[in-house]
Amino acid sequence: MAVSTMTGITTAPTSPSHITATTVLSTAEPNIIESLINKIPLPRWALIAIAVAVGLVLLLILICIIKCCCCRKKRKKKEKLNLVSINGSSTAASLVQPDMEDIECGLEDEKRGRLQYSLEYDFRSQEMKVGVKQAADLKAMDSGGTSDPYVIVYLTSDMKKKYETKVYRKTLNPIFNESFIFQIPQTEVAESTLVMQVYDFNRFSKHDIIGEMRLPLGDVDLQHVIEQWHELTAASKIEQERLGEICFSLRYVPSTSKLTVVILEAKKLKQMDAHGLSDPYVKVQLTLNKKKWKKKKTSIKKNTLSPYFNEAFVFEVPFNLIQNIDLVISVWDHDKMTKDDQIGKVFLGCRATGNQLRHWSDMLANPRRPVAQWHSLQPVEDVDKTLGLKTRFKLPIPSG
Repeated sequence: MAVSTMTGITTAPTSPSHITATTVLSTAEPNIIESLINKIPLPRWALIAIAVAVGLVLLLILICIIKCCCCRKKRKKKEKLNLVSINGSSTAASLVQPDMEDIECGLEDEKRGRLQYSLEYDFRSQEMKVGVKQAADLKAMDSGGTSDPYVIVYLTSDMKKKYETKVYRKTLNPIFNESFIFQIPQTEVAESTLVMQVYDFNRFSKHDIIGEMRLPLGDVDLQHVIEQWHELTAASKIEQERLGEICFSLRYVPSTSKLTVVILEAKKLKQMDAHGLSDPYVKVQLTLNKKKWKKKKTSIKKNTLSPYFNEAFVFEVPFNLIQNIDLVISVWDHDKMTKDDQIGKVFLGCRATGNQLRHWSDMLANPRRPVAQWHSLQPVEDVDKTLGLKTRFKLPIPSG
């Protein structure tokens, strides 16, 4: 027996094995999760299966949430691209990467101001008096919040004759009160458009266009004097000058390798002479594999903008070469003292597009039958660039 001197309490002596067991029991705390599992009246394998199932459900929920977010972003992006394709190009490339024209389309609805004008046509003298009255609420083009506006006025029937008003400094509400006279035959009025373009003057850089108004004269009652306001819109692309139209027929007979081109007539040709007329004739040229090959021309018609030719030209073109042929029709103005000037041209063939390709295809689809069609003349530079003609050479036709 051991006696404690401090408390007077007697305690029994402990053995080493008893001390070790007590220490282990006091330091090992019970596992809470294991105790909970032990309380569930299910086998261990069933609990593991339930845990795996719950984990899969949670994973599926997480995947669904992520997918919904991604689909929402894609939908917004697609809506934006669709809006661009509606206003601009509709090609697949524009949906991937819209070009600058598509981006600018979104700015067309921007307010650019208003323009007041007057219009009066004298049927006796066949003169049109156009008045540029004033502008209001113009778009500010300068960094100071103002513009230096002036107006250019012209008719699409005569692109060479353009008038300009004075420039008014630092204002968005200029008062012009200027008028201009255009000589235009009554027969051309309905097919012409009055164009007024408001520009911002810049002394040391290119002048910026603020906006424009276009008034088709065929929609206007010219029996009365007109004076009204018109909203300015975004400027359209630089319009192509009217060069005229030409009518010709094509016929190809594969069995004889004969291509017949009949130049019938032309109309509304561009005025090339000082007296307002031209001396037109037509060149008919064949190119093979982008190289000049054969050419013929019509007679010259004096002092007319609507010549009638009705002249036929026959070319020998083997069927195995017809896919590589370009037919180039060009209208020229004859000058006695100087070099002849080209008025415009058009080309047909498998490389052509639009009406030109359709005419060529109709000819091939209807052998032995003449196919006639009107075509609008195009600028010479544009056609030559598309053709990419190489140096001229004489190519012998393969026999057989």
